[in-house]
Amino acid sequence: MPELPEVETTRRGIEPHIKGQKVSGITVRQRQLRWPIPTRLSSMITGKKIESVERRAKYLLLNFAHGTLIMHLGMSGSLRVLPVGTEPEKHDHFDLEFKKICLRLRDPRRFGAVLWTKDDPAKHKLLKHLGPEPLSEEFSGEYLHRLAQKRRAPVKSFIMDGRVVVGAGNIYANEALFMSGIHPKRPCNQVSLESFEILAGHIKEVLKAAIKQGGTTLRDFQHGDGQPGYFAQQLQVYGKAGEPCPNCGKTIMQERIGQRSAFFCSNCQN
Repeated sequence: MPELPEVETTRRGIEPHIKGQKVSGITVRQRQLRWPIPTRLSSMITGKKIESVERRAKYLLLNFAHGTLIMHLGMSGSLRVLPVGTEPEKHDHFDLEFKKICLRLRDPRRFGAVLWTKDDPAKHKLLKHLGPEPLSEEFSGEYLHRLAQKRRAPVKSFIMDGRVVVGAGNIYANEALFMSGIHPKRPCNQVSLESFEILAGHIKEVLKAAIKQGGTTLRDFQHGDGQPGYFAQQLQVYGKAGEPCPNCGKTIMQERIGQRSAFFCSNCQN
């Protein structure tokens, strides 16, 4: 699944092409994504200008003066900016069309979304319960420590909970915990304030690095310009079970925690 850096990279890739542009039409080839694409969407946005392109968690928000188009890439989706009239391929389900270009959603598994709201998107049912952005001032070690006091979930599951903080997906949670020396199975209420401050700093660090370098290359994700990401080359523990720890040389372990794979060094993380 594209994670926060991939979605932010996509936002930055498409924004220069569509911000300030008027929609000339839409093409829906497959209406049944995770939720049906609204049947009246064309009449609601054709002829209207995109005022801004924002991101909230893994949702892309295309803001118009009268509402917001909410898009999600699902498990394996991607967006392309293409010349109008480009022949669609098998999984190209939705085009947002402008005078010379179109924004095309490719979604092989159809877990993505194209939704409309005329209200504040922050109040939409998919967004209103989300935690703070990890790169915001609101997100800090003190914030994590305060929320963790009445919970016993493994710290990895805790920081991956979107109600706690958005965007600390599996890849980046593994990396940040390793950098912080915290075992992913440690109960979150047993993590000290000092350790949470270190962890919050490393979550910010690893996400900033991933965004800067263009996101992590996943199995079937590519950026809006068609170029894959390169951050995967710098991952220290994720996907490296059985390999030597880059710090101490001991074998990197893999376990399932909360239905997701955890990669860690039992010598360096406690």
